[in-house]
Amino acid sequence: MRLIIPCTTAFILLAAAPRPTLAQQSAAKTAAAPSLSAYLKTDIEQVQQKIVALARAIPEDKYAWRPAAGVRSTGEVFKHVVSDNYLLPAVLGHPADPSTGITTDFASAVAYEHREMGRDSVIAALQRSFAHVETALAATPSAKLGDSVSLFGQSFTVQQTWVLTAEHLHEHLGQLIAYARSNGVTPPWSK
Repeated sequence: MRLIIPCTTAFILLAAAPRPTLAQQSAAKTAAAPSLSAYLKTDIEQVQQKIVALARAIPEDKYAWRPAAGVRSTGEVFKHVVSDNYLLPAVLGHPADPSTGITTDFASAVAYEHREMGRDSVIAALQRSFAHVETALAATPSAKLGDSVSLFGQSFTVQQTWVLTAEHLHEHLGQLIAYARSNGVTPPWSK
């Protein structure tokens, strides 16, 4: 025998059924959301894999290639990524490896970019610089994300600086993809 419940009774039963409160729903959403640092860590790791893969895929003789006069060459873009992977955390109180010569002064990062380095040295430098970013990000307490720092003559929060670090990496990943394809190199993850 089938039990038939009138619509009104069904509505009352559903309305009376226990449900999480708005506060409980909000708490569940907050608990499930990863922290900004966790999100940035994952994002930067993915960009690292792609940039390092491109550095390995592009032949050494293409490291001197540039799309036009006055524009960074392929090798210079890789070195620029390395230099800013040290510069931006240094501004946040995480000093660069002294062997890089990079301080919180932008000129020190530019000087690094002009170093003569072969492809293998650039790849090794990329890996070390990404390890530095990862260590510095992990050492940044959430309580400090709202603190102010001075960068490029402007005031930023620590959080804005970390987001800028990730944005910077994505900008140059796109540039390096274009450089690679201009030289007949397909990004390894696109094959």
